[in-house]
Amino acid sequence: MESVRPASHSREGANMKHRIVTAAQMKEIERAGDAHGLPYLQMMENAGLAAYAELQKQFPYPGRLLVVCGKGNNGGDGFVIARAAAKDGWSVTVLLAEGEPKTTDAIRNFERLHSLPVHIFANCSIPETQHFDAAVDALYGTGFHGELRPSGLAACELIRRLHKGGAFVLAVDLPSGINTDTGEVAEGAAYADLTVTFDSYKPLHLAETSAPLCGKIVCADIGIRDEWHPEF
Repeated sequence: MESVRPASHSREGANMKHRIVTAAQMKEIERAGDAHGLPYLQMMENAGLAAYAELQKQFPYPGRLLVVCGKGNNGGDGFVIARAAAKDGWSVTVLLAEGEPKTTDAIRNFERLHSLPVHIFANCSIPETQHFDAAVDALYGTGFHGELRPSGLAACELIRRLHKGGAFVLAVDLPSGINTDTGEVAEGAAYADLTVTFDSYKPLHLAETSAPLCGKIVCADIGIRDEWHPEF
């Protein structure tokens, strides 16, 4: 495997810094947030904007951004990032690595891109000569397990190639191709300079096999109050 940049991996967060939950527990936390009046769509908005805020810290001026999106809610977070970046003057390209989104909230955020100057490609059809200053990995989220499908493998290969070429890579929740609960890394998985996870850390962020692939790890607040969290 190619070397990961940067070599160190650190964790940042406020109240979340000591909380580590599994993928199933995170779903329960999100359900609790929704039950307390924080809709899933708003959580997606908060997550995407939090991740974009971390990207902004790396770039004082807008540049060229590729957002690699899956068809689930991780991709929905990516669409929020793409929208925020386009409004800020970035030249944004969205890659639909596995086709158009399938979840309700992701579809809504994808539709919000249509009125913006965002270039949309499908099936890893990005020209190899195209340059990007940064890439967002919003392909697979906490539900990933097993091996990468051919489309996912191709998308991860693109992310790795851009990273090797000097692009800054931000992963949404986790680099694609890693099992959230075990830290098992699938063949061909992506890696990142910065991983922004939400509400709570997940086991993969601490596992010896997977933590180095995350780069710096930031845990962002998405509006789920501490008192809303179930006891595990």
